[in-house]
Amino acid sequence: MSQSKRLSVVMISKNVADVIGECLDSVQWADEIIVLDSGSQDDTCRIATEKGAKVFVNSEWAGFGKQRQLAQQYATGDYIFMIDSDERVTVELKTSILAILQQPEENVVYNCARRNLFMGRFMKHSGWYPDKVTRLYDRKRYQYNNNLVHESLETQGATVKTLQGDLLHLTCRDLMEFQQKQLKYATEWAKERYQQGKTTRYCSILSHTLGAFFKTWLLRMGILDGKQGLILALVNAQYTFNKYASLWELSQKTVNHEK
Repeated sequence: MSQSKRLSVVMISKNVADVIGECLDSVQWADEIIVLDSGSQDDTCRIATEKGAKVFVNSEWAGFGKQRQLAQQYATGDYIFMIDSDERVTVELKTSILAILQQPEENVVYNCARRNLFMGRFMKHSGWYPDKVTRLYDRKRYQYNNNLVHESLETQGATVKTLQGDLLHLTCRDLMEFQQKQLKYATEWAKERYQQGKTTRYCSILSHTLGAFFKTWLLRMGILDGKQGLILALVNAQYTFNKYASLWELSQKTVNHEK
């Protein structure tokens, strides 16, 4: 019987002292835990250290993708499980990961379903479940892309298989805090698209916004998530509006400058 592969749990962090402790508690079974902090001013680094994590700091922010790449470079395990500070590994997911590490397959990466919390409710619809995310992979073969936001693993054509068990995600514990984070993501999304030479029309702001609402509430059955489902549909619409309005504004600055 082959020896089990070593696992490095890797995360990036900033000012997450309120949630990182429980996250690290859920992965204490890993061979090592790597935390790359981007300049926390709270107790994030102290808590992570006390929980046994190896803590590193990089305050020169170049986007989520590149920060995850750098965090991975500090890991020494055969496999990586990438996690966020507001996520928790369930017992069933832990069991599934450990089983894979006993006999991992070549050219395979692994995703898992994520249960997302929104205003006190773990959503069952609205496009928020099963919300599969690819997180377990061979350290030497794969890494995240360079995206500023909405980064993802570059799977290089590998087969994607699903782990048993859910990853709990405390997505929205406070609506206003969640909105502020969404606004930041929208700004960075627009900036990235603009730098890639992309623009948008004024009418597209409205069409994308309405599309986001009806996609969440009707097509993705958010109506079955009750009051939270309706609020989430509105939040998604607002996020989409902010993205495209910001991109349109950047485009107009270029047009006005050329006149």
